Amino acid sequence: MAIRIRLVRTGKKNKAFFRIVAVDRKKDGRGDVKEILGHYDPLGDPEIVEIKEERISYWFEKGAIPTQTVKSLCKKKGIFIPPNVDK
Repeated sequence: MAIRIRLVRTGKKNKAFFRIVAVDRKKDGRGDVKEILGHYDPLGDPEIVEIKEERISYWFEKGAIPTQTVKSLCKKKGIFIPPNVDK
């Protein structure tokens, strides 16, 4: 079972809002979410990124793989991403 850390879009039309979630690789993330790890609001001024650092580190230890977007958001927040998750 491979876990991915990815964004799931919520919000209304033209008002995007994203949740950062841990989800099984084969699921779409709409209802089968393992855990909500934070949120991202690209329309805020400035854009808002809230991440639960201790929980995202936990999932990295369990072997979760982040998407490119989540990886860049973690870098913006200064969260360490282990080098072995670049699979």
